[in-house]
Amino acid sequence: METFAQTRPFVHNPRYSDDCKQVKAALDLNAVDAPIRAIITAFNKLHYCYTLQCCYGHFLHARQSDPHNMERLPAHDIGLVHYRIAYLALCLEDSAPGFRLRSLLERVPEIGAGYIQFGSPRWFWEQCPNSYALQVEPERFCERDAATIEYQEALHVQNVRDRFFERLAEIVRDCA
Repeated sequence: METFAQTRPFVHNPRYSDDCKQVKAALDLNAVDAPIRAIITAFNKLHYCYTLQCCYGHFLHARQSDPHNMERLPAHDIGLVHYRIAYLALCLEDSAPGFRLRSLLERVPEIGAGYIQFGSPRWFWEQCPNSYALQVEPERFCERDAATIEYQEALHVQNVRDRFFERLAEIVRDCA
């Protein structure tokens, strides 16, 4: 699946308020990966934002084949690791607070240069104008939702993913 697309500018979205209410009412936090439920809850408390999709990111390897596992990588080299991307997709209101939030989100890739991308995936944008996504993925695989990488790089990706969600928690806390 292709995941990355360049960032688009805000457009007028007369459906934002209705879409926001509908999506927030339908949110099932049990479907959200446990380590990021608090972040998703916090973003959805903002009136100028709602979440579309998210994933904590999953590492699969010879000793871990559960595609929904939340386990950290083992401390010893396990060879190749199949990584399923960590990401957050949001829809923002075309407003001053929405613009401020987008500006903060645009800076998140700085914490993991070459491993975090910010953009506007087409399929989200077509359904929800002003949709933006952040993803943790080695840049050479940025247009895919999964990649097979060497163990040492997987450790680095895990580190970047952890800092990524820490930064998102800081951003949403500062916006509350």
